[in-house]
Amino acid sequence: MAEQSIGAARMGAAETTRKKGMPPGPKGLPFVGVGLALRRDPLGMLRSVAEEYGDIASIPVPMGTRVLLNNPEYIEQMLVVQQAKFHKSTLTKQVTERMLGQGLLTSEGDFWRRQRRLAQPAFHRQRINEYGTPMVAIAQTHMGEWHDGETRELSHDMMALTLDIAVRTLFGATLPGEAARVGRAMTFLMRHQLARFRSPLRLPESWPTPRNRRATRETEFLDSLVYRIINERKQKNGTAGGAHHGDLLSMLMASMDEDGTQMTAKQLRDETMTLFLAGHETTAQTLSWTWYLLSQNAAAESRLHEELRDVLAGRAPDVQDLGKLPYLNAMVTEALRLYPPAYLLARTSVADCTIGGYTIPKGTTVLTSTWLMHRDARYFDAPNEFRPERWLNGLADRLPAGVYLPFGDGPRRCIGQGFALLESALVIGTVAQKFRFRLVPGHAVVPEPLVTLRPKFGIRMTLEART
Repeated sequence: MAEQSIGAARMGAAETTRKKGMPPGPKGLPFVGVGLALRRDPLGMLRSVAEEYGDIASIPVPMGTRVLLNNPEYIEQMLVVQQAKFHKSTLTKQVTERMLGQGLLTSEGDFWRRQRRLAQPAFHRQRINEYGTPMVAIAQTHMGEWHDGETRELSHDMMALTLDIAVRTLFGATLPGEAARVGRAMTFLMRHQLARFRSPLRLPESWPTPRNRRATRETEFLDSLVYRIINERKQKNGTAGGAHHGDLLSMLMASMDEDGTQMTAKQLRDETMTLFLAGHETTAQTLSWTWYLLSQNAAAESRLHEELRDVLAGRAPDVQDLGKLPYLNAMVTEALRLYPPAYLLARTSVADCTIGGYTIPKGTTVLTSTWLMHRDARYFDAPNEFRPERWLNGLADRLPAGVYLPFGDGPRRCIGQGFALLESALVIGTVAQKFRFRLVPGHAVVPEPLVTLRPKFGIRMTLEART
């Protein structure tokens, strides 16, 4: 990608003059707009629109128009200043609701606020820090199965590792031998639901096509795991007033709202499924992309190992060590910049609003791409290069709000941000002391924008044990 500010045609962010109609954008084809191009190359299409049309642009798609925001002030209008005028987008709900139901990711209004309030105590800093020791122990256990010189599909390994961590720390359970199938089920369902959403001809999910039947099987499999976790926790906790374990699931079962009500069985299922999937998927992608970036940047890898050696001297890291590992933390921040798992943030307006001088009608889907903003040369030198050191001189404090958004912003900022950052740093600090990873020659690493940003063909690495 060209390292230039996106779009010579950008309009000034301070411009507030009301304009007629929707923002400018590509015309596309009759009926389908640019839907076919978006389906072929979503990231490339979004970038070309931003380059040509600037800070705010219309994108015609089948049966509607999207509005793309590429300016931090406009993004903050959507996520923070006028957030009450936006709900999670139809796109997000159609792609994820079958799996997640009305969990924190998709619910709205008073119901969402209630669920967030009930879940929040499990993500307080003190509680999250208690997860540090098991995170390290689980990483060490998984490394015990790795051998010097072998080739592994590292993105699969990271999915298995983070699934194990999420299930043990958040739910106090285990899923022995299920990680591979969970990964396959999630990958299929993401691709299936996105293909349905992007298709101009959308067959009903109830029709018994081969793909619909498989989608039903995979959903039932994930449901069975979640209900197993819930039932096992209920048995361990006993009747009301029995033992209360410190994991998230126990806290959700025991938590009571201000009106004295608790979560229903369906609400508990939806929140557990949301945290079960979201609690490991995004971190797995962060770890996978980090190992890939390190394998391509010898200087960064060497500097990380020097810091780990000087601070840890061969022992496993703990939570207290992270404040003494600035380069490790900067590396995680930089990996999230280049490969944000949530590469696209989408909202649907529930009332007319004005952004960038344009009136955005009620019912319009508004997008911003963290993939684009994180690679914008207006805010980042050499934006396509992996440079963790860029974060060591206070860059995060100098960036305008709305530029760096790996966890979103505003009231809907990811509740698990602290958990994900802690897990990423501890796993990297544990694994990097024992192994280097070298990309298999000729293996193509291609970002695939599904619900999260995944490596389309995986990341095949040869392991080198560090001595």
